[in-house]
Amino acid sequence: MTEAAHTPRVFSGIKPSGGLTLGNYLGAIKRWVDMQDQGMETLYCVVDMHAITVWQDPAALTHATREVAAAFIASGIDPAKSILFNQSMVSGHAELGWIFNCVARVGWMNRMTQFKDKAGKSAEKASLGLYAYPSLMAADILLYHATHVPVGEDQKQHVELTRDIAAKFNHDYKCDNFFPAPEPVIEGPATRVMNLRDGSKKMSKSGASDMERINMTDDADTIAKKFKKARTDPDGLPDTLEGLQGRAEARNLVDIYAGLSNQSPEAVIAEYAGAGWGRFKPALADLAVDKLAPISTEMKRLMDDPAEIDRVLRHGADQARAIAEPILARTREIVGFVS
Repeated sequence: MTEAAHTPRVFSGIKPSGGLTLGNYLGAIKRWVDMQDQGMETLYCVVDMHAITVWQDPAALTHATREVAAAFIASGIDPAKSILFNQSMVSGHAELGWIFNCVARVGWMNRMTQFKDKAGKSAEKASLGLYAYPSLMAADILLYHATHVPVGEDQKQHVELTRDIAAKFNHDYKCDNFFPAPEPVIEGPATRVMNLRDGSKKMSKSGASDMERINMTDDADTIAKKFKKARTDPDGLPDTLEGLQGRAEARNLVDIYAGLSNQSPEAVIAEYAGAGWGRFKPALADLAVDKLAPISTEMKRLMDDPAEIDRVLRHGADQARAIAEPILARTREIVGFVS
C-alpha cells in the first residue's frame, strides 16, 4: 500500500543537560528562527528524555529544561509560529521509540560514533538508553512525519539512521512511503563552533575552562572579555579564505563573525583583509554583545517566571500531540496492534 505525500515539516531538538553555548545558538537555534518563515511547519523540542540517558539530578533537569525553552523564546522562536514543547509531555515519542527499537538492527547501533565517544572505555557500564537513544531520536523525527531536520555536521549520522529505520519499516510492513526519508539541513558558516582556546575542539558546555566558550547566559561584559582573550596566532587576517587553512582558531573567529552578522566568511575576509587581531577581536566582541546580550537578558526575565515557560510548553505539547496521534494510530494499525 502506498501512503499519501508528506507535508513539508521541520523537526529538531536540543538536550537540556546543563547550559547552552554560542555553538547551540549559531549551530541550531538561530537557523531554526530563520526557518519559521520559509513556508514549512516547524516543531522545536527540548529533548528531556534524551538527557536521562546519563544520570541527571531531577531539580537540575527541571531547571535546564526551562532554560533551554527560555533560550528558544529569547532567541526569536515564536510560539505563535512554531510548536515549542518538551519531549516527555508527548508519550508518543516513547511508544514509537520502542517500535523502532524492534525495527533497527544492533549492527546499526554499533556503528553510531556518538555512543563510542560518550561511553568510551566504560561501555559496559553505560545505560541501555545511551546505547539505544538513536532509535528514540528517529522516533522524535518520524512521529511528526518531519521531512527536514536542521542539524550540525556531527548529527548527520543520526538523520541517516532515521532514514534507514523509515525505509526498513516501510519495507517490512509493505507500506510504501508511510514514513518519509527526512533530509538533514546542514548550512551556514558556523554550524560547528569551536573552542575559543583550542580551535581543534568543538565548543562545549562541559569544557574545563569557562573562558573557552560563550554561554547563552553570559552578560555583555563577560562576552566581550572572552572574545578579546580568545586564542589567535601571530599572523593577521589574510586576503582570501584559503589563507586561513591550517589556522583553526583564526578560522573559527571568522566563522563566528560571519554567523552573527549573516555574512559569508568570504565577505568577512574581504572586509577585514590585512587587519590585525587588535582590530578584529574588538569588532567581533562588539558584534557578539549586540546580538547575544539581549538574548541573555530576556532569558533571565523568562526564567524569573517559570509558570509562563511551562504554559508555553504545555500549549506546544497539545499542538504536537494533535499531529502525532493520527500518525501513531496508523502506525499501530500497520504493526497489527489491537487498539
